[in-house]
Amino acid sequence: MPVIESLQLLRDIYRVPPTDYAATLDELTALLELEPLLQTPVRQLSLGQRMRCDIAASLIHRPSLLFLDEPTIGLDAVSKLAVREFIQRMNREHGVTVILTTHDMDDIAALCTRVMVIGEGRIYSDGTLAALRAGVAAERRLIIDLEHAEDEVDDPDAVVEHRDGARVYLQFDPARVPAATLISRLTARYAVHDLFVEDAPIEEIIARLYAEVKG
Repeated sequence: MPVIESLQLLRDIYRVPPTDYAATLDELTALLELEPLLQTPVRQLSLGQRMRCDIAASLIHRPSLLFLDEPTIGLDAVSKLAVREFIQRMNREHGVTVILTTHDMDDIAALCTRVMVIGEGRIYSDGTLAALRAGVAAERRLIIDLEHAEDEVDDPDAVVEHRDGARVYLQFDPARVPAATLISRLTARYAVHDLFVEDAPIEEIIARLYAEVKG
C-alpha cells in the first residue's frame, strides 16, 4: 500500500474532516519532506523514510499527546536532526505533548524538558536534566590541549582523570572553583593550544544513578 493510501485510511479511522486532513497533510508533507514518498509502497521505504512517514501517520488526526518509542534508532545523522527538529516544532507551535522513550542520550539532551529514569518498574529520578546532573554528578570536565605534551598538569582544585598525549582531561567541582578561575590559573602556568569545558556525559550520569540505587 502506498504511503498516501495509508494516511487516507487513518483519516477515515479517526474521522478527520476533509478540510482538516488536507491542511494537516500539506503541513506534514512540507515539514517532513514526504512529497517524493507519498506514492511509494511502505515496504519499499528506507528506515529513515519510514520513520518520517510513521510520525506523519501518528499526527494526521492532530493528537494533543504523542508517544514516541526510540524515534531515531538506526537513523543517520541527517535524519536524526530532521526528526528532532520536527518534534521540537510540533511541541512549540502546536502544543503537542511528546512522551519519548529512548536509550539515545543525545535525544534526551536535545528534546526533553523533563526526564524520568526508570528501572525495574521504579522511578529513580523525575525532573529536569539539569537537576538530574546536579543530583548525581556535580563535577564538570575541563579538557586542555597542551602546546608541550611533556608538561605535567597539576592543580589543587582539579583531578587529572586521564591524558592522551598532549590532551589532558581534568575533573573539577564548579561549586569549589569556577571554570573561569581554573582556566585562568592553568593558562597562566602552561602553554595551552586549545581547551573546552563539558558536563559529565549523560550515559555516565544514568549509570551512576543506577549504581547508587542498587547500592
